[in-house]
Amino acid sequence: MPSAPPRLILVYNADSGWQNAVKDAAWKVVRPATYPCSLCALTYGWVAMHGRWRRFLDGLAMAKVFHHKDDFAAAFPQMEVALPAILLAEAGGAPRVLVSAAELDALADLHALIALVEARLAGPQ
Repeated sequence: MPSAPPRLILVYNADSGWQNAVKDAAWKVVRPATYPCSLCALTYGWVAMHGRWRRFLDGLAMAKVFHHKDDFAAAFPQMEVALPAILLAEAGGAPRVLVSAAELDALADLHALIALVEARLAGPQ
């Protein structure tokens, strides 16, 4: 039986839904220093994913799954992880943290995020 292909799981520290998206877009503009999702802040503008990030993700030879904190909790009820986070699921096992919330919070910009993800994916698993 072939093993499941790896999946990159990106989990935002924001709730799903269009009303929450509008609220979050305004929050990022009005009070960016207090916005609780560094993954959103690094990878999205007001309403759309940054093209550079989208191209980077599209270039990865693995599935990508996007979750907000509410649907992540429903999909992985036994998993407790600080959000936001980028996880990696391999061979049907439980996802593991690839980039933690603390690491995301400390990143200066999208370039640094891409470099970190590339390094983690290239490193020993």
